[in-house]
Amino acid sequence: MLELELQFFAKEGPGGEKTEEPTSKKLEDARKEGQVAKSTEFASSLTLLAFFLLLRIWMTVLSGQLRELFGGFYNRFHYFADMPSYEDRHGEYASLAGFALLRVFIMIAPFLLAGFVICFVADLVQVKWKPTSKPLKPKFSKLNPINGFKRIFSLQKLVELLKSIVKIAIVVIVVYNQLKDKWPLIFKLYDMPLLQGVMVAGKLLIDTGFLISLIFLVVAFADFAFQKWKFHEDMKMTKQEVKEEYKSTEGDPQIKSKIKSKMMEASRRRMMQSVPQADVVITNPTHYAVALRYDKEIAPAPYVVAKGVDLLAQRIKEIAREHDIQIMENKPLARALYSNVELGEQIPEELYVAVAEVLAAVYKATGRA
Repeated sequence: MLELELQFFAKEGPGGEKTEEPTSKKLEDARKEGQVAKSTEFASSLTLLAFFLLLRIWMTVLSGQLRELFGGFYNRFHYFADMPSYEDRHGEYASLAGFALLRVFIMIAPFLLAGFVICFVADLVQVKWKPTSKPLKPKFSKLNPINGFKRIFSLQKLVELLKSIVKIAIVVIVVYNQLKDKWPLIFKLYDMPLLQGVMVAGKLLIDTGFLISLIFLVVAFADFAFQKWKFHEDMKMTKQEVKEEYKSTEGDPQIKSKIKSKMMEASRRRMMQSVPQADVVITNPTHYAVALRYDKEIAPAPYVVAKGVDLLAQRIKEIAREHDIQIMENKPLARALYSNVELGEQIPEELYVAVAEVLAAVYKATGRA
């Protein structure tokens, strides 16, 4: 019995299947590398449509410029026969070539300008404005025959082949439908004057090309939708890739946890060093402990120098006993101070009376004013 290794057909990368949405960082990195969702059909179809539209508008002007161009040639031909020397004929040749190039440039300039503007706008609409030179840099990985073989038989190449077949079919069908009723007119072109024949053939060509361009534009929109979908699928990440990216941008979670732990430990150490400066430690008495200090030269109201729960509360009380700091039991006050006042903050006004009573009792017990 033949056994198949199905993993060869699985679309998985390192770390498992690509199921996670691409992160903004990956999309930004891909953009810097020139990897964007873009359809070349979009710009080419718009350019073709603009060409035939301009040709329809510019036809009368073009025919006049063509007549002027050929007239300029024919009017100068008799000069060559009257020129005895090669130098004279050479100068006339150069003048004639300059005249022809200038006229040709004037005729094609609108088409070149329209093509440039349309290609620029089409790319701007698809991928916005963020130029990069990285796609122009040579990549030796492209010389790898194995990668080249994979690209030949990739989904992208299959879609390109299907697009080519569809476009050829469109051209054949449109040309056939446009010409099937016009064969008698085409056969009469031989009997028409030159200008009339050119106008009739030009109109037939422009109408056919315009219709083909419109259909190509529909194909381009479909191709653009496919390119966006494929780019999104290609940009998807595995869970492992997401973790690695998070580590590279935010740092290793374990290292961050250790750093946070060290910082908390250092903060607790500084807090414990402040306990001997407290005037009183208020407890609940087993779970909460809050150390207060009142020094009117530092702050107008008592403030918290240390607080903690459970083991940390027990440690605060131990240090207080070691330094003869008064420990007062007041459950609601201890909880209120722990929940509402941070380290270094002054107590709120609503706790002034309760804290004042505690401090008065402490001062009375210690003989302080």
